[in-house]
Amino acid sequence: QLTMSLNSSTLLNEGNAQGAKRNTECLESLLQSPSPIQDNPLQQLQLASQEVLEKAKKSGRSKCPRCSSSRMFYCYTCFVPVETVPTKEIPTVKLPLKIDIIKHPNETDGKSTAVHAKLLAPDDVTIYKYPCIPEYAEKRHEIALIFPGPNSVSVKDIAFHLQKYSKKSVCPSDDDCSREPLLKQAKIEPEAEKNPNECIPSSRSEGTRLKKIIFIDSTWNQTNKIITDERLQGLLQIELKTRKTCFWRHQKGKPDTYLSTIEAIYYFLVDYHQEILKESYKGQYDNLLFFFSFMYTLIKDAKCCAGKE
Repeated sequence: QLTMSLNSSTLLNEGNAQGAKRNTECLESLLQSPSPIQDNPLQQLQLASQEVLEKAKKSGRSKCPRCSSSRMFYCYTCFVPVETVPTKEIPTVKLPLKIDIIKHPNETDGKSTAVHAKLLAPDDVTIYKYPCIPEYAEKRHEIALIFPGPNSVSVKDIAFHLQKYSKKSVCPSDDDCSREPLLKQAKIEPEAEKNPNECIPSSRSEGTRLKKIIFIDSTWNQTNKIITDERLQGLLQIELKTRKTCFWRHQKGKPDTYLSTIEAIYYFLVDYHQEILKESYKGQYDNLLFFFSFMYTLIKDAKCCAGKE
């Protein structure tokens, strides 16, 4: 759970009473003062002020305005900030496409970073709990799934592969590529009505046909049940191969390129912005890591204080 990161007995797990007392006092000291950012790979992010989180950290757990549960920073079941974190002080991020997050039913809510995306980009992110997920087959020419595997492609290759998917789904053959079928497909998403295309082999036009990205939120050992679901078969799969995780719950035995959910969302969007939209990245999506970066620093400092690093 999220609160585990602020629970000294869980986080520090010392073997004797004296050590536990000393580290508890150290952690309490951290909670009462701003944490210095040292050796933080996330420190270059262009983030909104985190003062609201500093204040909430000092005051401790607070009630969820919807379910009244006691939480720290936000409620991970209602997807809203707690009473000590005013919504108006939380940044919002507008995304260039829609995101579906499929959450494994056994994934602990409080440990998941998927809720960060819903909190910070509420208009563009939807979270589903497996097996209650949408049917994607009819829209597979405009949807991709983030998942590493033998058939996965890089972000820069989306345009090429999406063109093939588009021809299969919309233009069964090169000779049968009329405007009318494409107009019908374009009406699936209102934004697509502006510029209906006729199977034009343009990197820009094919790449921007991508309307939705799917992320799986689970431990890596739980993903097989979801990734083999028939509703996800036939979707273009994308792998993020060049990024390394900063997640404090990184799973042992897995490559450091296996990212937490919010990291995967963030890094995909940065690459998509540069490789597909062909625009200069100037921190437009940095605030997706608003909570993540704060928790990273807090937990790193607590571990250092406990002598773990």
